[in-house]
Amino acid sequence: MKHIHIIGIGGTFMGGLAAVAKEAGFKVTGCDAKMYPPMSTQLEALGIGVHEGFDAAQLDTFQANVYVIGNVAKRGMDVVEAILNRGLPYISGPQWLSENVLQGRWVLGVAGTHGKTTTASMLAWVLEYAGLAPGFLIGGVPQNFSVSARLPQAPRQDADSVSPFFVIEADEYDTAFFDKRSKFVHYRPHTAILNNLEFDHADIFSDLAAIQTQFHHLVRTVPAEGLIVCNGTEQSLRDTLDKGCWTPVEFFGGKEGWQVGAVDANGAFDVLLNGEKAGHVAWDIIGEHNRMNALAVIAAARHAGVDVKTACEALSRFKNVKRRMETKGQINGITVYDDFAHHPTAIATTVAGLRQKVGSARILAVLEPRSNTMKLGTMKAALPASLSEADLVFCYSGGVDWDVAEALSPLGSKLHAGSDFDAFVAEIAKQAQSGDHILIMSNGGFGGIHDKLLAQLK
Repeated sequence: MKHIHIIGIGGTFMGGLAAVAKEAGFKVTGCDAKMYPPMSTQLEALGIGVHEGFDAAQLDTFQANVYVIGNVAKRGMDVVEAILNRGLPYISGPQWLSENVLQGRWVLGVAGTHGKTTTASMLAWVLEYAGLAPGFLIGGVPQNFSVSARLPQAPRQDADSVSPFFVIEADEYDTAFFDKRSKFVHYRPHTAILNNLEFDHADIFSDLAAIQTQFHHLVRTVPAEGLIVCNGTEQSLRDTLDKGCWTPVEFFGGKEGWQVGAVDANGAFDVLLNGEKAGHVAWDIIGEHNRMNALAVIAAARHAGVDVKTACEALSRFKNVKRRMETKGQINGITVYDDFAHHPTAIATTVAGLRQKVGSARILAVLEPRSNTMKLGTMKAALPASLSEADLVFCYSGGVDWDVAEALSPLGSKLHAGSDFDAFVAEIAKQAQSGDHILIMSNGGFGGIHDKLLAQLK
């Protein structure tokens, strides 16, 4: 049995890779600095041993055939330096996945600044509902599946075969310290969703044009017999396609192709294709962004052979992803939500979606600026506007190098900023009232704030 040892196994991508590698028959171990749900619980359930830390000594304990290196690993880390000095075999996660899992399969890749996890989860579920039994690797846990990754299964129609389909969240972040291309250039999708494109990841990209270049690298890999499903409202994506495109394109959301029709009070909506009604999605998932995600999924699934009616039925039974407006608890009339939003556009969209749901009830927005871009302060000027629909804003300033209070000063008396974590949680609990909705936004564990806050609210 071949043994892989994953450096940075706690990330959503590498944790998913660990899951499919074990399912494929590899012995899997790994290391990381900190572990938190959902990856920690998923790896534990799979019986995958995780070593805490990036020390060199683990290489004597875990003598692997190859070391799969995540992009959390940097030069200067003891384990990385030891791998290089000893001449041990190593590979990036995306390349390992491409060579060992994706090769020869019909890959459906979901790319974009926002919504990759939700859209990929929707797409995997639609294919599953249609009996196509796809494999998938998603940067979160779709509640329709309860795991973030698996290999393709036997389709409903042919139990003796294995599905060719694999859905993957196609991330534009760089691959590894030794490969600065975006992860998604390794995946070679047959069907590619381009959901949206904004400036992000200021730690590795200098400007929007630099990200567009990487997106165009992705476009170059989609075959002429494939399909690109593109957000027609995003000029940045249209500009990217104008650099050269050799693949059929279906647009959604704009004045052509797939569109959202009538929307009812609960969020259910008609699906239009070239102005004609093609289907109806009867769900209660909030937000225009999720309706746009659904259009992209219907188009991509149709390319894989799923008719529009079946796709709409599947979406009507879709359960949202963990950490996407996930209700963590209700105490004394106060509802606490967890959401992954960490870019100003995603924050604004999330707050607006909750506002649509709760009407005039108070929203207490709680933000941890934790992503590399947020820590650098690149997006700080856009934060006040993104949080303007909240009634109170609590921003945790521990771990950032810029003045949170100054940057968010346009929010005036709405703002509560603090770097003492326990005092920060206590202040939220003090300000909360029955009927409030507390929206906690972070792309990390946020110190277990959800359980601590719920305990204090009692």
